[in-house]
Amino acid sequence: MIIDNEKHFSRLHILIDIFIIALSYASAWALRFVGIFSNTAVRAKSFQEYMFLLIFIIPAYLLLYQAFDLYTPLRMQGRRLVLANVIKANTLGLLLIIAALYIVWEQYYSRLTFLIFYFINIALEWIVRMAIFYVLRDMRRKGLNQKQVLLVGYSRAAEEYIDRIQENPQWGYLVRGILDDRVDAGTEYKGIKVLGRIANLPVILPISHLDEIAITLGLGEYYRLEKIVSMCEKSGVHTKFIPDYNNIIPTKPYTEDIQGLPVINIRYVPLSNTFNFMVKRIMDVIGSLIAIVVSSPVMLVMCILIKATSPGPLIYKQERVGLHNKTFRMYKFRSMEIQSDEAEKKAWTVKNDPRVTGIGRFMRHTSIDELPQLFNILKGDMSLVGPRPERPFFVEKFREEIPRYMVKHQVRPGLTGWAQVNGFRGDTSIRKRIDCDLYYIENWSIGFDIKILLLTFFKGFVNKNAY
Repeated sequence: MIIDNEKHFSRLHILIDIFIIALSYASAWALRFVGIFSNTAVRAKSFQEYMFLLIFIIPAYLLLYQAFDLYTPLRMQGRRLVLANVIKANTLGLLLIIAALYIVWEQYYSRLTFLIFYFINIALEWIVRMAIFYVLRDMRRKGLNQKQVLLVGYSRAAEEYIDRIQENPQWGYLVRGILDDRVDAGTEYKGIKVLGRIANLPVILPISHLDEIAITLGLGEYYRLEKIVSMCEKSGVHTKFIPDYNNIIPTKPYTEDIQGLPVINIRYVPLSNTFNFMVKRIMDVIGSLIAIVVSSPVMLVMCILIKATSPGPLIYKQERVGLHNKTFRMYKFRSMEIQSDEAEKKAWTVKNDPRVTGIGRFMRHTSIDELPQLFNILKGDMSLVGPRPERPFFVEKFREEIPRYMVKHQVRPGLTGWAQVNGFRGDTSIRKRIDCDLYYIENWSIGFDIKILLLTFFKGFVNKNAY
């Protein structure tokens, strides 16, 4: 069966979900009252009374699946994202069921039945969606169930779009050609031809059976955008816009509505939201307090070893640039011999650096020298997770050399970060480090922070690039 209409696909998917929800629910009842969990079951409600609840459960779950984008076509969705949304929708559904039962003072429905339903439904929904994903992917690779696309405008964005489409045939997109006024007809890019001028659009559309039009104008042609959009929309074909300034806008831009005027924000920073900011701060305070208590024996031993092996203070304070470009004093265990401020400001540590002490080399390699930054976190200078802070001298240097470098200062710097758990620590690419920092800033969530902390714990403490 070829599903060539997204609306038909969604309707079919809804019917499948109704069946899966009912099957999962009935299976949960059977396991609780007939199967492996029946030895502790008390049948205070009949089978019919349990099944009656499906009248409310099925519509509620379908609405939750809609809210969590589970009826969005699977063409370009990541499998992990689909699984995450299935889990979120079912978790919220379970909480709503339990809450509803408490609100109506209904104590005789087995909570374990609903918990079993929760796990079965997640598993079946995931299995079915992945089965659909693989079937459709194979069909698209064979040239079936494809969307026919026409590009309007030959630009860098058009070339990048063609690159991605051809690298991913499982998406099921077929670029039929390009219309452009500044490039000669017959010009090709990876087998995709320029068919003619943009003015030919009204002639081409009725005979081409297109599914989508992608406007990929070059920067010099945006003054014509309104006219071209009008031509595209008259066709009745779905139209989308792929800007030729994608190096400026984020992968997940967000818009604001100012009395009907759409405003596209160049950078999406979830932590600019007050609620998100407060949640992360609470997590930082609790996490740093726990970490200080747990690591206090290690810090005490380090204090003794540092004092016994070299003269000087235990804690080294270094000026770093943090949130909103404000400087702060970052704490570290001293791992080097005492040197002048001017000598240390403008130089990174190099391999076999003679300034590093014996115990200092061990602390740097294992990241133990970073433990005093837990007090920076408690003070509010830093966060458990975020971009690593840099010295003012290097910030001034990199802000001119590396595009978007200063964006990292829109959030608190971190003890660990996405760049660090991906291996970009010490003597590694600054540009790749910044790419990781920007990805973190734009995709922040509590779950992402927890993931980074776990990765740090399992593979991030030992740093082969630390000198």
